[in-house]
This record gives sequence, C-alpha cells and structure tokens, in this order.
Amino acid sequence: MVLVVDIDNTNIVIGVYKGNELMGNWKMVTKNEKTSDEYGIFILNLLKYNDIDYHNINSAIVSSVVPNVMYSFQNALKKFFDIEPIVVGPGVKTGITIMTDNPREVGAGRIVGLVAAYDLYGGPLIVIDFGTATTYDVVSEKGEFKYGITSPGIQISADAMWQRTAQLPKIEIKKPDTILAKNTITSMQAGLVYGYIGQVEYIIKKIKEEMNNENMKVVATGGLGRLIFDETSEIDVFDSQLIFKGLKIIHDKNYKK
Repeated sequence: MVLVVDIDNTNIVIGVYKGNELMGNWKMVTKNEKTSDEYGIFILNLLKYNDIDYHNINSAIVSSVVPNVMYSFQNALKKFFDIEPIVVGPGVKTGITIMTDNPREVGAGRIVGLVAAYDLYGGPLIVIDFGTATTYDVVSEKGEFKYGITSPGIQISADAMWQRTAQLPKIEIKKPDTILAKNTITSMQAGLVYGYIGQVEYIIKKIKEEMNNENMKVVATGGLGRLIFDETSEIDVFDSQLIFKGLKIIHDKNYKK
C-alpha cells in the first residue's frame, strides 16, 4: 500500500492506495507546531479506525508547500512506518516539463495536479485548483507547463470581507437563489459567489483567447471548486481526487522496490 500526502497552507490531506484503488482519504488542519509523534499517532489512528493495517504501508509520497512542517512529518513516517518518503521536488520524475521563468518557485501541490490532469485528460488543457489560492495553469499538448495565474481563493475573499469591515458578518459560502439580494448576508453571498463565477469564466475565456485555442479542456479540483463547477459550463471536468491521483502517478514513476 502507498501513503499519499499533500500539505498545503490550510490542510494536510492523506490518502492510502491499494494498487490503483484509493482506500480512503482524510484531512487535518496544517499546524507548524505538531511533533513527529503527533503526526505519526494521528496517521496510525486514522488507519486503525478505517481497518487499514499500517504494516501493509510500504511506501509513501509527500508534496508540500509548507517547509516548516516537513521535518516533523518526514520523521513521523520514518519513526512509525520505517519509510523514507518520496518528496515531490527537483529531481523527481513527473512527466511535466516546467517552462516558467523560475521552475523552483512552482509549488509541489501545483505540479501534482498538473501531472494528474495531463496524464488523465491529455493536453492542451487548463488546470484550476480551488485551494487557499485559486490557480489556473496552462499545459501544452506536449506536457509543458508555461503559464500560470494566481488569484485569492474564495474562502480568502470571504474572510477578507468580515475581517476588514466593522459591520459585515462572517458568512456561509453558498449561492443564493437570486443575485437580487434583500439582506446583508445574501448580498455578501451573491457578490462573493456570483462574482467568483464571473472571475473564473473570464479568466478561462481570456486564456483560450490568448492561446488562440477555444478547444482547450478545462479540469478543476479542490476545496469549494464543486460549487463553481456546478454553476458554469466553462469547466469540463471537476475531479475532487486529482491531487491523490497525481501523487500516485508520480510515486509509480519514482518508486524503487
């Protein structure tokens, strides 16, 4: 079995593969102060609760954009599972050629999503990840990642409204039945969700225009992406497990028995 882990600024998501089947996946809040023992015991308890024998975990892969977490997390895998994980980064085979100005600036989780989307759907395509930030990445027919756009995530946008204003409340992120709001909460929801849908549609159309290709496939994943996907025809596929699939693909390209 393979343990697959993606660590971003908000959450740590953990999955277990048996062959090509994802047996389960779980999420915990990213916190820098956790020790290797806390991580290890947390993972062991997850596996035990889901009737997965940790003795069957024989390899692992980790992608992370939070360096401060990695020392403790890697030590947890070594201490509790006797595993030296594959860490997504320079020198790891992915099947994607990064052709941005500074490839080392590209987050590991971002690369993982591109790997899965390209492997599953081919190119050219646009990959959207609705995470802490929302990223729009362009992959060519040859698997070249050249262009990327980053915008505030929908949760960041919602938090900014209530944190930076004295009288606006914290709201649930959901689409109201109409954009014609009659109270503060639905007016905030309407502006946030309808506005975000508009942003997504405009950016997709602008990418296709500048790439001179109206037939690019658009694949989305992450967080509140399902909410946006359900309200637009500009996104072709929403795959909530894209990151897990990408980690497994990269693992299989690099794992040495």
